[in-house]
Amino acid sequence: MHGFFNMVLRVNVTQESYELQMVSDDTLQTHMGGKGLAAHLLLRHNPPGVDPLSADNHLIFATGPVSGSPVWGSCRHGIFTKSPQTGFFSESYSGGKAAERMAATGFDAVVIHGAAQRPVWLEICEEAVYFHPADDLWGKDTYRTEDDVKAWIKTNRPQAGACGVVVIGPAGEKQVSFAVVENDYWRSAGRTGVGAVMGSKNIKAIAFWGKRKKTFADPGALKQFARNLAATGKDDAGVQAYKTKGTPMLVDIMNNVGGFPTRYWQKGKFEGADKINAGALHSRCEVKPNACLKCFMACGRLSTVKTGRHQGLTVEGPEYETIYAFGGLCELDSIEEIIYLNDLCDRLGIDTITAGNLAGLTIEAVRQGRIDYAIDYGQAEAVARLIEDIAARNGIGDTLARGICFTAVEWGMADQAIHVKGLEPAGYDPRVLKGMGLAYGSSDRGACHLRATFYKPELAGMVDSETIPGKAAIFTEWEDRLTLFDTFILCRFYRDLYQWEQLAEILRGTTGLDLDTDGMRAIAAAVSDDARRFNLREGLTPEDDQLPPRFHKEALPETGKVITEDQMKMMLSEYYQARGWNENGEPPA
Repeated sequence: MHGFFNMVLRVNVTQESYELQMVSDDTLQTHMGGKGLAAHLLLRHNPPGVDPLSADNHLIFATGPVSGSPVWGSCRHGIFTKSPQTGFFSESYSGGKAAERMAATGFDAVVIHGAAQRPVWLEICEEAVYFHPADDLWGKDTYRTEDDVKAWIKTNRPQAGACGVVVIGPAGEKQVSFAVVENDYWRSAGRTGVGAVMGSKNIKAIAFWGKRKKTFADPGALKQFARNLAATGKDDAGVQAYKTKGTPMLVDIMNNVGGFPTRYWQKGKFEGADKINAGALHSRCEVKPNACLKCFMACGRLSTVKTGRHQGLTVEGPEYETIYAFGGLCELDSIEEIIYLNDLCDRLGIDTITAGNLAGLTIEAVRQGRIDYAIDYGQAEAVARLIEDIAARNGIGDTLARGICFTAVEWGMADQAIHVKGLEPAGYDPRVLKGMGLAYGSSDRGACHLRATFYKPELAGMVDSETIPGKAAIFTEWEDRLTLFDTFILCRFYRDLYQWEQLAEILRGTTGLDLDTDGMRAIAAAVSDDARRFNLREGLTPEDDQLPPRFHKEALPETGKVITEDQMKMMLSEYYQARGWNENGEPPA
């Protein structure tokens, strides 16, 4: 099928062996690549009820039909598995340059199972899979690991040219349940603990290289599509906003509507917002827009601290989610300290959203006398020490490394812990943006803001945030479109530029399939059904789709808003109906 290689690479790390498996056109037509193909493969290969950190759990790296094409926003890959953080379906995506190198190996997906007896790193190319000892890499941070592997490839594989390298840090080695997989230094498959699964298999890094190229159904049409989009899209107001301010612009937007999570979800506004917003970042740091491969949006902020104790420190970021997690939840009013914590998490290989949430929970536990640890709101160095303890699984860090569900029970704080299915929300309070309540509750992977990015239509006034009846139907269409993004795999920030009409053009140009909106939505719905079936098989119940009690019972002091249990019940009921599921959220057999 055009846009694919029709080939999956299966790697057995225990036996240091590999095999090729063909993928039929029928499978690709109904599931596409990315999330669709991965969900299909997990249902097929993962044993029901498998321990996420066992050798039998499969770890899948996948690209989509747009990978290797001229389509803007196409250089992204996904990592899929059973999550050690939630126990449910795990999907995590990353940009940068690695996806292009993955696609050049000639495989639509790489499916890894088993576990090595000692640390290894994998070299995957179109010819073979090589298993290299990684004892000398074990314990190194993500930056040094990536540098060392790339240097080895450059010296020993001069024919390779550019390679893509994904790595874990010390947190992944220690199987911290929210460890990430990183590439290009600062790009992270950052949620649901895919780095812990990679660490459980004793894989420190994977290098991808090759020269394979796909055939596309209409290469000329794809090139023209890309030229047209570049001509019109670069002047788009949204594109310009991302290019000039990046995601930190959301600090002011969310703070102004009273939905910027602050003081571990007790407030919706942060008094120090002007010290951590886009203006603070651009005035206190040298900032350059930075883009993934094949992107004209350049939302990334390559930021270098100008003065103070972190002078000279450079990161790509911090993104809005990192700013909210440390700046709002932990009440840190210094963009430089947030950059420092961002860099620390990146080097150790830890998800910043979960890290900030757990730091906030820890502060509350200390204030309530439940544990003894030197930390409080506004203390950046104490938060840094906590992150280091988590990565090393030292003291209370060992408890926190197991995730928020385990920690909350241990500390008697289950009623206070903010999460859905074991995953903490992003920086959009659902008491203000009601549709985000549905997004968090219904998401396959837990409290996810990216499944439908529904904060966008509510903030923009396209959808009234307070209106409940009918919201689920609108949400479902947004979710279907962005699920299709994840089967292609496309960057979320092209959501305004790629409506159904543009997605149909991309589909025709890459695969040759000529589908209308209903046809594309049918693919997305099938993928959502598969992910739901996977979760149901792993023990999901309707109660797992509910929000934490605080959002129902504790009003935000600035606005007096809550999201009631009845509102959530109505949205979920209508969502199940829109999906064609029964009252328990079960797809048809």
